[in-house]
Amino acid sequence: MKLQLDDPGREDVLKLLAEHLADMFAASPAESVHALDPAALQDPDITFWTARKDGQLLGCGALKQLGPHQGEIKSMRTAEAARGHGVAARILQMIVAEARSRGYTALLLETGTQDFFAPAQRLYQRHGFRPCPPFGGYTADPNSIFLRLDLDTVPPDRPRETREE
Repeated sequence: MKLQLDDPGREDVLKLLAEHLADMFAASPAESVHALDPAALQDPDITFWTARKDGQLLGCGALKQLGPHQGEIKSMRTAEAARGHGVAARILQMIVAEARSRGYTALLLETGTQDFFAPAQRLYQRHGFRPCPPFGGYTADPNSIFLRLDLDTVPPDRPRETREE
């Protein structure tokens, strides 16, 4: 698996992000969907990565800078055919390692509370994320859970961005 900086405007990435947005709107009321569209992922405060194997897109994830010491995970998505193979965990590990290398003290995220989001919640909790109050521009919402990882509690295990298995 190769993890790399990528362009959210690539054709296969656009398809994966369209599926992501469709699922978010199917699982949550529109006012509770905080997923970014491909244009928003082009913002200079956002770094976007993909995971690929033999050129095939397996998943993606992004890191949004919230300030000098905090980042937010955005647009984590694994292609349906790649689910259950550790893709999301590898992307998450890379994002955490990047946040640490930037000197962030915390990494935050928002995800849904519906059953659809249970696998994502388990992934984040397995990696040390814990519930926290809303952050940034978010407000309390019964359809959202907010999670935080204090980066000084996570061991550095950064997969290299060009690593292949």
